[in-house]
Amino acid sequence: MTASSAVAAVSVPATSANLGPGYDCLGLALEIRDHYRAEVDFGGSVGAEPDVVVEVVGQGSDGSVGVRGDNLVARSLLRGLIEWGAPPVAAVRLHCNNAVPHGRGLGSSSAAIVGGLGLARELAPRELSSADVLALASAIEGHPDNVAPAVLGGFTVSWTEVGVGRALRLAPHPGVGAVIAVPPSSLSTAEARGLMPAQVPLVEAVHNLSRTALLTQALTSHPEFLLAGTEDLLHQPRRAGAYVASHALVSILRMDRHAAVISGAGPTVLVLTAGDVDQVATEVAEYTGAGWQVSVVPFAGEGARVEDAQRSPA
Repeated sequence: MTASSAVAAVSVPATSANLGPGYDCLGLALEIRDHYRAEVDFGGSVGAEPDVVVEVVGQGSDGSVGVRGDNLVARSLLRGLIEWGAPPVAAVRLHCNNAVPHGRGLGSSSAAIVGGLGLARELAPRELSSADVLALASAIEGHPDNVAPAVLGGFTVSWTEVGVGRALRLAPHPGVGAVIAVPPSSLSTAEARGLMPAQVPLVEAVHNLSRTALLTQALTSHPEFLLAGTEDLLHQPRRAGAYVASHALVSILRMDRHAAVISGAGPTVLVLTAGDVDQVATEVAEYTGAGWQVSVVPFAGEGARVEDAQRSPA
């Protein structure tokens, strides 16, 4: 097979899943972006492992992120190329400039998966849709709640249909803003998911169903219901012991009438507000200790987007 090379670049936003009651189905894209650029040499031997070299800048540059074939962006890139009919790959040179915090409940693994698939989409020999990317990203991640806003941007409602991840994108109300409080500690998604039981009481399920339905309206058209819409009985109380300080922060902020929740698997705290976001950020910072980072973060209207591959990596 004739050897050839191609280059692509994409960026992917951070995401916050669950948003309180919407366990494994609601997600929100936040304007913190990882930037990925790949140079791919085609013409490899069928069945042979490609040579993968990864340069990591920013989050994960301390050695916690793989720099060979075990890198999640690289694995997702190669999976996408295989699934979407690209020729065998001989080598990959990947540059990752990571801004999304790792192990903090802000979708860093989903950004890596969607980023790798976004690169594969640009390099694949056929046209692919966002639905194609979402379906494969959900299969890799195991659930669509974080990958959906990473692909589509905005506020997403996701579900699995006949084993395929799907999502609907909604636009957040222009008067709603977000504040995040990122603690110095981390928590793995696997550890957080391991704390969830296989079954929950009917009263808790009904409570969260009603609040999830309400939150879709609160975030898009009736922000006055954000506090009620973010009430959760399902997952945050059961995981409280895994993020004690974050759970305490959520509790005190909610007592002050702020719509505070654990972001994804935690331990980051997300506050949704229809008020003055800078003032809310100031109030949140008053309750956090050393090492916490509190900031106002805009919603990301775009999910994964193609960047200029000829420019120097961001």
